[in-house]
This record gives sequence, structure tokens and C-alpha cells, in this order.
Amino acid sequence: MRLHASEPMPEALRGAVIALGNFDGFHLGHQAVAGEAVRWAREMGRPAIIATFDPHPVRHFKPDAPPFRLTTLDQREALFTAAGADAMLVFAFDGALAATTADSFVRDLLAERLGAAAVVTGEDFTFGRARGGNISVLREVGAEVGLQTRAVGPVLLDGEVVSSSRIREALIAGDPQEAARLLTRPFAIKGPVQHGDKVGRTINFPTANLDIGTYLRPRYGIYSVTGRLPDGRVLKGAANIGIRPTFDPPKELLEPHFFDFSGDLYGQEIEVAFHHFLRGEAKFDGLDALVAQMGRDCDEARRLLAHIGG
Repeated sequence: MRLHASEPMPEALRGAVIALGNFDGFHLGHQAVAGEAVRWAREMGRPAIIATFDPHPVRHFKPDAPPFRLTTLDQREALFTAAGADAMLVFAFDGALAATTADSFVRDLLAERLGAAAVVTGEDFTFGRARGGNISVLREVGAEVGLQTRAVGPVLLDGEVVSSSRIREALIAGDPQEAARLLTRPFAIKGPVQHGDKVGRTINFPTANLDIGTYLRPRYGIYSVTGRLPDGRVLKGAANIGIRPTFDPPKELLEPHFFDFSGDLYGQEIEVAFHHFLRGEAKFDGLDALVAQMGRDCDEARRLLAHIGG
């Protein structure tokens, strides 16, 4: 269930324990905050809600920032549900929310409008106008309005804090396996399959074209991937993400080719997960050279994905 912070909270979900954060990517650190909220809610017999901000606050303050999202709202909703949430709560980050003081955010929004009984955040969570609120403010004001609070410390992996920025750095460096370790699953782009220029089918490598949208751009190149279809089937394949320098004009796309698959995917929403980086983008002297390299890429992707069922 998707709730919006600007709307009245359904009566059945008032008195909830809310995991409060942005949770883009829903990595190991985010999972620790959400997990604490779900456990606490179960102990008290209350609903568990996981919150998120959309658009991301960075997008509000820096509208020209390059795309950086690790997940869409739909992906977050599925992840939150799998983590045990009874609902996802969306804070629309706009001028009004940006201007809300930390005190008002706790009193008027969390306690009164949303009727929260308790809130769990990460220790470094900030909120309110000019980031005037932190866990100390949350505890102090919360105590005045009957709102219990807990803070969860950072999660370390290899002695370093797990963070969204660390995941983004791994993806930009072409290391999807490191990103997957921090996320606990592969980074995945989800979207509807669009009509392309049909070049792939003429060279026996038909592709499903996806717009990359607001997602972070991982390192351009060829990856081994899996694709999840709306019916739950998982296909193995190889994908190009980038601007296709062999073709003119360049166009930024994600183009997965799925092995041993001949169905029509146009208009269907699929999720493409990145498993291994095979090579960077390259410009080829003609289609023959490109086709030969694509054959090698597919052989390598099959080998690397052999351990995955399906």
C-alpha cells in the first residue's frame, strides 16, 4: 500500500512505527533501519511503515544534478513490502516541505497528521528547514508529543560504512558485483520496453530497449544481465548500456538481448539486473566486426550466468 504524507493517514494505520529516511537503493544500512522499525512494530502490535522522499531532496535543491537514483518508487515499494512493511509512506519533497521547520515536521506532520507512535532513523538522518533537525531534535520534540524514537548506527562492510554514494561509485567504476554486495541484490533498471530502430533483429541479436530515465548511469558498456518479466520469468542475457557509438545518431539506451527468447516484449515492464561488467563501449568498423564481438560477449555472459537458475 502506498500512502502520501500530504493526505490523511488511514485510521487503521495511525499509531504506526515509521522507518524514516530516503532509502534510495534500500541497501544494507537502510535495511537495518527498516528492520528495527518492523521488529519494534511487531513487539508493540502496531503497523510498520517505511517512508521515502520523492523526488529526492537533492533533485529539489539541485534540479540540474545528473541522474543518480538507484531505485524507482515502484521498486522501493516492492522492497519495503518484502522487508515486512504494512505500507510505504511517500513524502513529496517540494518547496513547502523544504520550508517546514524541524519542530513542525515532528509535531505537526509526524505526530499529528500521520499519528505516528514511534520513529526509527539512521543516526545521521537530518530533516527540516536548512537541515535543522537531527536525532537529538527528534528525541527532544518527540518526547513532548508522545513520539518514541530510536536511532540505528551505520552498517560496516570491510570496515567502511555502507552508503548509497559507495554504491554509486561502484556502478560508475563498472563494478556491479561490489554494488550488489552492498545492496544485497544486483542493481536493476525497470521500465517499459520501447520500440527501437530494429537493427538488433536484422543481425540476429534482437534487443529490448529501455529508457534509463532518472537512474544513475553505470559505466557505459556491455554487461551480463538477467531480465524479470511481468509474469515472473527470469531470462539471461547480455546488455549494452550507453550511446551505441557504432550507430548514428548516438542515443542513450539500455539494450538487453535475452538468450533463447523470441517473444514480443513491446510495452511490457521488465526489470534488468546487472551482474558482471564485460567491456566498455567501442566503435566497430562495420556490422560484421560488431556481430562477431556480440557473439563473444554473449558466450562470456552465458558462462558467467551459468550459476543462476532459470
